[in-house]
Amino acid sequence: MSMTALKGDTAFQIRSLFRSLLRQSNQFAAYNFREYAKRRTKDAFREHKTEVDERRAQDLIQKGLKELQMMKRQTVVSQFFQLDRLVVEGQKTGKQKGNEGGIVRQTEEEGTATGRTTTS
Repeated sequence: MSMTALKGDTAFQIRSLFRSLLRQSNQFAAYNFREYAKRRTKDAFREHKTEVDERRAQDLIQKGLKELQMMKRQTVVSQFFQLDRLVVEGQKTGKQKGNEGGIVRQTEEEGTATGRTTTS
């Protein structure tokens, strides 16, 4: 949506919605879902950046708000099913435990968690 062609309030709503969608997409536990949500958000906004019709812009904002609510529900569910971090995510490996972001590591020969946690 063209920011200069739309009124200031609408342009502010669009920027705010874009930031909210990107912020919420970072809440996905799984790397692939997180990256897909970010890519989908950017592509949708890029597709409609030349929109100048005020009514169409408001319809797109409403659609985006519905997407945001859906994404909020999905991120809550994704937190219940956290998997090991992927290699492409970098940093520490293992399952996240606790609120401090500590990682419980498993040794290959033991096959069980060592109980040691590290914090970031």
